[in-house]
Amino acid sequence: MLLPCCLNYVRILKERGIAVIFEKENINTLESDSELLITMMGAFAQAESESISANVRWGMRQAMHEGKATIQYKKLYAYERGADDKPKIIPEQAEVVKRIYREFLAGASLRMIKDGLEADGILNVSGGKDWSITAVRSILASEKYCGDVLLQKTFRSDCISRKTIRNTGQLPMYLVQNHHEAIVDRRTFDAAQAEVARRNAARSPSKKCAPTGLTSYASKYALTERLVCGECDTLYRRCTWARNDEKHIVWRCVSRLDYGKKYCHDSPTLDEEPLKQAIMAAINSVMSEKGDLVRQIASVMERELIPLPGESMSLADIDRRLQTLEQQTQELVMQAAQENDAQKYAPQLKTIMDEVSALRKRRTFLEEQRRNNAAASQRIESAASAMEHGQAEKLEWDETLIRQLVDTVKVISAEKIIVYLRGGFEIEQEMSLR
Repeated sequence: MLLPCCLNYVRILKERGIAVIFEKENINTLESDSELLITMMGAFAQAESESISANVRWGMRQAMHEGKATIQYKKLYAYERGADDKPKIIPEQAEVVKRIYREFLAGASLRMIKDGLEADGILNVSGGKDWSITAVRSILASEKYCGDVLLQKTFRSDCISRKTIRNTGQLPMYLVQNHHEAIVDRRTFDAAQAEVARRNAARSPSKKCAPTGLTSYASKYALTERLVCGECDTLYRRCTWARNDEKHIVWRCVSRLDYGKKYCHDSPTLDEEPLKQAIMAAINSVMSEKGDLVRQIASVMERELIPLPGESMSLADIDRRLQTLEQQTQELVMQAAQENDAQKYAPQLKTIMDEVSALRKRRTFLEEQRRNNAAASQRIESAASAMEHGQAEKLEWDETLIRQLVDTVKVISAEKIIVYLRGGFEIEQEMSLR
C-alpha cells in the first residue's frame, strides 16, 4: 500500500524535474531505471516488515496461549498495577464498581446509575466529575472485575495500515480465569451479562412507535416491563390524563392505545394508585408465611442450578480436548507437507475438524446455560433476600422491591389481577375501584 503512494509522489516530482535521492540505496529518481529499483527495494522492505510483524504477532499469540496477559491500566477503573505486575484493587473505587453492579441488577438503567454517581460526587477513572453511559457499560461488560482476562479482543489487520479490528470470531480469544483478585463474584458478573442481553433483546410491544421492533430499556417505573394485558398479552403503558386542570395517572394496554379495538377489545384502563395497592396487598398476603415462602424460593433455586442431564464434559474438559486436537492437526499438516501428499491425510483432518466444530458448539451451549443459570440464581436469591429481610408489618410500595419480587402482573379485568412472584408463585388479587 505504501509502495504505490511512494511511486506516485516520485512521478509527480519527476514531471517537474525534481529529483529524489535515496543516499543509502544510491538511487536518483531522474535516472531511467530508478522506478524499477524503487519498486524492488520497496517490495523487499515491505516483505521484511511483514515478516517481522508476523513474528511479533506469533510471539504475542503464543504468550496469550500460555496465559500471559498485558493490561492497560490507564483506562481501567478500580485497579492499579501491583507489585507482582498484576492488577491491584483500589478499595474506594472497588466499592463504586460493586454499587454499579448492584444497582444494575436491581433494575436501574445505565443513565440512572450515571446520574447517581455524578450526584454523589464520585470521580471517574480520569479524576473528573462527569460519568458517561459508555463508562458504566464498560464496567458492566469487563471480565476483569470478576478476576478474569480475555485476550485478543481486537487485532491489527496488517502491518501497513495498522487498522484495529474488533475480533468477532476471525481469530481465537484466550480467557485467563482467576488471573487476579476479583471485585465482584463470578455469579454476579454472569447475571449482569445475562441482564444486559435481556435488555438488548427486548422487543417493543408496538411497531407504531418503534418501527424496527426494538425498544429501549425503561427502568423508571417497575410496572413498565411487568404489567401485561390478560387479553392480548401486550404490555401496559403509563399515561397521564389531564382533566379539569388535574393530572390523573393511568395504565393502558399498548395495543389498545395504539390501534384501538383492532387487536384488543376489552382491556381495562387502570388507575395507578388502586393498582399499586392491589399489588402490595398480594405481596403482603404472603408475608405472614414468609418462612415457608423463602424455603420454596430456595428449592426453586436449587432446581434451576441442577446440571443438564447427559453432559459429561465440563468446559475445562472441552478446552483440553480442543488443545489436543489442535496439536494433532498441526502434526498432520506437517506430515502432509513433508510427504507432499495432502490427499492422504484429508480424511483424518476432516474427522478432526468435525469434532472441533461439535466441541465448539457444545462449549457455546454450556457457556450460555451457565450464564442463564447464574441469572436465574441471582434473581431468585434477590427475591429470597427481599422476603427474608422484609419486615413483618405491612410493606409499602417500593420500585426496587417490586423489581426483586414481582415477575409479572396480568390484568384479568378492571376488578381482578394475578401477581406472579419470582420463583413461580401466583396470587389472584381483587382490586378496589375508585
